[in-house]
Amino acid sequence: MTENLLKLNFKNDDLDDATLFVKKVGKTVVYLVVYVDDLLITGNNESYIASMKKELKKGFEMTDLGHVHYYLGIEVIQHPKFIFLSQKKYIGDLLNKFGMDDCKPLGTPMEQNLKLTSVEGKEFEDATKYRQLVGSLIYLTTTRPDISFDVGILSRFMQKSCEGHWSAAKRVLRYLKGTQDFGLKYTQVGDFILTGYSDSDFDGDKETSVSTTGYTMSLGSGAVSWRSRKQSVP
Repeated sequence: MTENLLKLNFKNDDLDDATLFVKKVGKTVVYLVVYVDDLLITGNNESYIASMKKELKKGFEMTDLGHVHYYLGIEVIQHPKFIFLSQKKYIGDLLNKFGMDDCKPLGTPMEQNLKLTSVEGKEFEDATKYRQLVGSLIYLTTTRPDISFDVGILSRFMQKSCEGHWSAAKRVLRYLKGTQDFGLKYTQVGDFILTGYSDSDFDGDKETSVSTTGYTMSLGSGAVSWRSRKQSVP
């Protein structure tokens, strides 16, 4: 498939994302995302996109399913005035998988002022289960920047998790229970203004005295990039 895309002058210059291909012709831009046998194509010229679909069909069998509604666990609602991205079904499946369907929702994903360390009670008996939950939560941050900080903290204990870490991870599920409808909404705006916010928790890690830095970048009406990461030096 990559060979066919390159023949159509699509380029992949992003070393961090081998699935994204871009084609530019003057002011026309087409973006194409490839995941196994699923394709997602978009751009700023509908007629040119239609011509690209015809060219792609010449190279391999392809079924056009129209506007995207669900892609890799991400639900897409398209409206003339906005696009809304969420993972409501993914959250529901996650709650079911870990037996939290009937849990009581909480208003925050982590207890206020909680500082987790490498030792939080007894070692958790099912390390694989902890890794599966945290790994699933990491993917959920695709549309939920509000849990990025908490999930980043939990991911530090993937190698050796304790009962306290597991309790903190389940609290995130309880928060998600009450916020399944949350997501990212992008509305039409007159000016696309790039706005950034950043913050850090001074001396957040009590064992290493290292802080955690977080940022969010918004373009137009909604967040387009965000991250929460432990600093490399104290």
